[in-house]
Amino acid sequence: MDSTQVDAYLRRIGVERPARPTVDVLREVQLRHLQTVPFENLSVHLGEEIVLAEKRLLDKVVGARRGGFCYELNGAFGSLLTALGFDVSLLAARVHGDEGRLGIPYDHLALRVRAVDGSEWLADVGFGAHSHYPLAFEAREEQEDPGGRFRIVEAPQRGGGNAADLDVVVDGRAQYRLETRPRVLGDFVAGAWWHSTSPASHFTQSLVCSRVTEDGGRITLSGRTLKVTGPEGAREERELETGEEVLDVYRERFGIELDRVPTVRNPNRSG
Repeated sequence: MDSTQVDAYLRRIGVERPARPTVDVLREVQLRHLQTVPFENLSVHLGEEIVLAEKRLLDKVVGARRGGFCYELNGAFGSLLTALGFDVSLLAARVHGDEGRLGIPYDHLALRVRAVDGSEWLADVGFGAHSHYPLAFEAREEQEDPGGRFRIVEAPQRGGGNAADLDVVVDGRAQYRLETRPRVLGDFVAGAWWHSTSPASHFTQSLVCSRVTEDGGRITLSGRTLKVTGPEGAREERELETGEEVLDVYRERFGIELDRVPTVRNPNRSG
């Protein structure tokens, strides 16, 4: 990223250019990213190609003021952090599913980030509901966050797992299993293709657009169901009646301009 691209990205998330890559800066840019750049899978249902290349990610997230799913959001965010002076590694993860099953290889992309003081952090703006702030990577005790109580623990070695794998646990439930070997963005192409095309992927089965709200809650549009959750858990839910109303919510609540309402490409799949 050049200086002009960095400035545009920072304007997109409403952050002044920082002087140094400190932990406080990392906390600020992660929270602001979660508040301003939605987690969304609209491209899957609009027939838009998902390309894991820095320029294409910046064109989408910054230029078109869109969001994306993990590969896009953490891919772009990692580029921004690197440009700001942080030492960033891309890490692969597999999401924990029902009955202890793990998702596909390269199921998720997260970031290991080293700040100027040498401390290391797990940064993730691409999981949907996750921690609002980076998690201390080496800490094994519980970490309190507005998004829940998080722990990073050594993963059990069942099923041929790697001894270095870590489980990210929230509120006592394993969320994803994280490898510690650094990857490059191109390693995730097959995972992005699978999640955007496979009938077995939950991303092809439903529509989602979600972000953290300024009060620490969350707003989510799933198809035509609008859900607003407050920081204390109070929840409002309503069904949008018209396509025009759907497009208005995308525009006014998520900053996304669409010329047509996305429709689920794989509506008959269940489970």
